[in-house]
Amino acid sequence: MINFQSVSKIYKVNSHVSTALEDINFNISPGEFVSLVGRSGAGKSTVIKLIIGEEKPTKGRIIVSSHDINKLKQSNLPHLRRHIGVIFQDFRLLVNKTAYENVAFALEAAGRPQIEIEEFVPQALEMVGLSDKMHNFPSELSGGEKQRVAIARAMINHPDILIADEPTGNLDPFNTAEIIKLLLKINELGTVVILATHNKEIIDELNKRVISLEKGKIIKDEERGKYDL
Repeated sequence: MINFQSVSKIYKVNSHVSTALEDINFNISPGEFVSLVGRSGAGKSTVIKLIIGEEKPTKGRIIVSSHDINKLKQSNLPHLRRHIGVIFQDFRLLVNKTAYENVAFALEAAGRPQIEIEEFVPQALEMVGLSDKMHNFPSELSGGEKQRVAIARAMINHPDILIADEPTGNLDPFNTAEIIKLLLKINELGTVVILATHNKEIIDELNKRVISLEKGKIIKDEERGKYDL
């Protein structure tokens, strides 16, 4: 599903060289739930950018859903990203569109017919418990509800992989717990979930695989890991 083979990522800005990742190796199999942990600057965001094809490795090889990231052409990026859903800490909803329209936009961008949009969008919003809020604008939703809309949008194309980049960073403990329950539910349905987080309590309660990064290197990869950086 996802395979990093001796991957390094080096950024060069003028004469300054910065190593974001150094000799990273890991494999994520279908159906796994994996947490990426590490302090700011540890390399989590770079791993995510490489998985979605936003960046290419300086060294090594990356395979994502049979796509070779090293050889991926710009024109093939949309095909790769149909296999990957991404949610962020800041939700990234379109403020002038309702919850329904935000989710529908992902299907419209993929060129799906209107009949599919009308069928699938209510299903996605029902999955995240927002059937009664589909016509509300983001300004009328709580933080937890906004993140649920973002999850529905990320899942609308039935991706093989869902990447959650600090998805609970702006949420209170109750909504944090609800979002994690939803991610676990999505994982149980067969989607690979990659959770990048600083939240120690979440990691310790999940009792799932944890890949720990520090200064661009993997220092631990445990099947039932804890956050002990």
